[in-house]
Order: sequence, then C-alpha cells, then structure tokens
Amino acid sequence: MPLNCARCKAARAILKRPKTRDALCKECFFHCFENEIHNTIVEGNLFKPGDKVAIGASGGKDSTVLAYIMKLLNERHNYRLNLVLLSIDEGITGYRDDSLETVKQNQKDYALPLTILSYKDLYGWSMDDIVRQIGKKNNCTFCGVFRRQALDRGAIKLGCNLIVTGHNADDIAETILMNVLRGDIARLKRCTAIKTGSGDNPEENVVPRCKPFKYTYEKEIVMYAYFKKLHYFSTECIYAPNAYRGHVRSYLKDLESIRSSAILDIIHSGEVLAVDEGIKLPVLGACERCSYISSQRICKACVMLEGLSKGLPKLGIVKSSKVKMIKREAITDGKKCDEKCCSFTCKSETDNKTNCKS
Repeated sequence: MPLNCARCKAARAILKRPKTRDALCKECFFHCFENEIHNTIVEGNLFKPGDKVAIGASGGKDSTVLAYIMKLLNERHNYRLNLVLLSIDEGITGYRDDSLETVKQNQKDYALPLTILSYKDLYGWSMDDIVRQIGKKNNCTFCGVFRRQALDRGAIKLGCNLIVTGHNADDIAETILMNVLRGDIARLKRCTAIKTGSGDNPEENVVPRCKPFKYTYEKEIVMYAYFKKLHYFSTECIYAPNAYRGHVRSYLKDLESIRSSAILDIIHSGEVLAVDEGIKLPVLGACERCSYISSQRICKACVMLEGLSKGLPKLGIVKSSKVKMIKREAITDGKKCDEKCCSFTCKSETDNKTNCKS
C-alpha cells in the first residue's frame, strides 16, 4: 500500500531514509538532506566568509555530491566562500584516468575551477609504479599517505586556507573501528574530529580540513545523487579489494542491517572516548626534509619515498623497530660482520667499516 510522506503528509513517499527510517517524498528528502548538512556546517563552525576552499574531487559519489552541495549551500545561505576543485591523479590505469573525466564534467556542470596534481609529478612515482615494486599488499598505505600530503600541497599551491573532503558517516565509523582494532590511540583520539589542523603554523605545510558529511549516511548520498541525476564515477579502485578497510566495511554493514543507528552510535562513542592522562601521545612537529607535519623526525611520505628509491619499500610500512633490521639485511650476503655492533653479515670489508650501524 502506497505511503504518504511522513513530513509533508501530501505527496507520495518514494524512499525510506536509512538514517531515520522515515518514509519521504523526493522534495522532502532533498530538504532534509541539505538542511542537515547546513546545520552540521553551522554547528561545527566550519567556514568563515572569505575562505578559499579546496573541494577534494575524485569523481566518486561522495566528492560529486560534496561539490554540488557546497555550491548550492554557498549560494543559498551566502557563506561567501571561494570554491575550487582539487583532484589528485594517483596514476592508476583503468581507474583514476577514467574517473578524472567525471571530475572534468563536474567542473563544467558546477562552473568551478579545477586543478589536477599527479603522484608522478609530486613524488616521481605513480601508484602503478609502486604496486609493480611492492605488490598489491599494503599498497593502500602508500596511497593514503601520499594522497593526504598531495591534497595539502595542492591547496597551498592554490592559496586555499581550507580543504573539504567527502568523508561520510560510514567512512568515519569504519576508521574508528580500524583504530580500535589496531590499538592506535593517537589516531582514535582525532579521527572523529569534524575539523582537523589549525593552520596556525605555516611551516608545517598542512591546511586545515573538514568533513561536512560527518553525520551523513553513504546510502543517502547515493540516493541524493540518483534523484538529482548527478554524474559520478562508480567503479571501485582496482587495488581496493586488498585493503584492510574492506573487511571492516563488511562488518559495519552487518551491524547496520541489525541496528540502523549503528553508524552514528559508533561515531558518538568515538567522540566521547577519553585517553588516560598517563598515556603518552605523539607530539607533532615538522619533517626535516619536506617540512610537512610529522610526529617523527622524518615524515612517513619521505620514509616511503626513500624505501622505494632504494628498493626497500617495507621501510615505510613496518614498525620502527624493524627498520634497522631491514637496512642491515639489505647489505648482507653471507660474510660475518667483524664489528661488535651487530651479528649481521656484510657484503665486503668496506661495508664492515662504513655500512654496519647498530
């Protein structure tokens, strides 16, 4: 039996919201969806008039709806923001090259300036190059580290003082669960923040970023894109099936099927978690090589690039306690080291004197 919209009581309902389970007509769904995001922006104090905002654009559903919504709300509520599209080309043949065509179409549809930066230009490596060297295991770790830094570099190049990303409620709930499973207290403490990075220290080369979709369900983003007939790219990254996040996502979907509020419940739990005062957390500083923000002397991206250039890709993805082991193993070939600093073997007598470090 057809239902009338639970909000306007007049029009016929065409969907049931995953978040609230309310049956709504198309126009009332649009109204609720847009107003909730506007309220998130206002309550989170995400923007101020005059901000130049880089919209992280990948061509997928989240970033496409984000670009549309940001332009719509900016005009409707007079945020007075200067909006630009910033896209990162990771260099994944058959995936990113196709999705960039969608980004270029979004540029035309929304009349927003577009800048595209590539891993190849920034780092000298494409993701295809990296995967050829390290294989499909752990490649998402490289991509995530490089992409975060690439967005900052692009935003600084464009003179932006803020980045907005399409991370939705599902993404944030997944990240909370991943950090719990990994025991990563430092990231667990900050992963629920709707706005990260102060931008107070220009030497850190990091631009504050925010998540207007923090409380927006992925299913509702898909519904909005469908009913608005937005053009987006829906193919999954060819390397994504090997990602750890995929297992957490499946688990979260199972929870949501039992309890529709599970996603928001996990986010709210993450927001109120407190870290014991006796726990030492990393102190953020600046990388000695590239000046990018880092809790170590050398940032993760620089360590990864060094590992790739030296044929030691594990340098960037293993615990620091194993880094020395990897470096030592790289210079051994069966000769016993004469130095007392270690029990490893060295390639030559020259290596004994110059390369054997404890």
